[in-house]
Amino acid sequence: MDQLFVVGDIHGELERLQVLLRKWNSDCQQLIFLGDYVDRGKNSCGVIQLVHRLHKKYGAVAIGGNHESRFLQWLDEPEDINFLKWVEDESVLNDEDEVGMSESVAYYSNGGNKTIDSFYEYPCAYRYLPSFHANHIKEHFAEEISFLRTLPDYYEWNDYVCVHAGVNLAHSDWRKTTDGEFRWIRKPFHYMSNDTNKKFIFGHEPTKYLNKDKSNKVWVSPCKTKIGIDGSAVFGGLLHGLIVGGEQLLVHSVDAFGLSSEQNITLI
Repeated sequence: MDQLFVVGDIHGELERLQVLLRKWNSDCQQLIFLGDYVDRGKNSCGVIQLVHRLHKKYGAVAIGGNHESRFLQWLDEPEDINFLKWVEDESVLNDEDEVGMSESVAYYSNGGNKTIDSFYEYPCAYRYLPSFHANHIKEHFAEEISFLRTLPDYYEWNDYVCVHAGVNLAHSDWRKTTDGEFRWIRKPFHYMSNDTNKKFIFGHEPTKYLNKDKSNKVWVSPCKTKIGIDGSAVFGGLLHGLIVGGEQLLVHSVDAFGLSSEQNITLI
């Protein structure tokens, strides 16, 4: 493919993803998803299914994010007892002896309840125990879950590396980055010197925390080798699609109203 079309963190925003994909040219652009398909938004299941179909039909590359890791961990280790305590009294969330090790409390309280709802026809995350939901999802959506378990940590294309969170730049070889760092790292990657001769396209960190003007636009590091494209779509920001190829990058963005805009970026 002559170009990449890289999509930032989606978090269940299926309708905006569908609008954004109208800008993608399947004939000449390799489609890349940077992870975080689930949690917080209203249709995580629909996003997973669409990304999976695009992977099978067009060879789209779906990178795994930290929210996929947390979702799969919860599926494998749902916990009911401390979850019930938390539902009855949310103040126990701060009592580590009570719920500090509860995957279910941690997952639900970070937007996982929305993901669970999306696997049903009606909201019911709090209607049944976590173990019931985990068994339901694994039984009825086995293909989707199997797909999530196979997601790679990064994709390398020419001088570019697409990754969810970033890499450990302290290593002489960035590929020695751990699985957890690929999906969770933040400031050490953002602010360390990049001597890898690679340009990194990443999500995970909302760009409003990186941009000096606090905007949701794509962030480019001063050294022009790190490009952040998590536009906080699920929080009312922007869902970005970055076209890579040549010195100039083109950004397609979709806002909370489904309206599209464009931005040119020059890496010189």
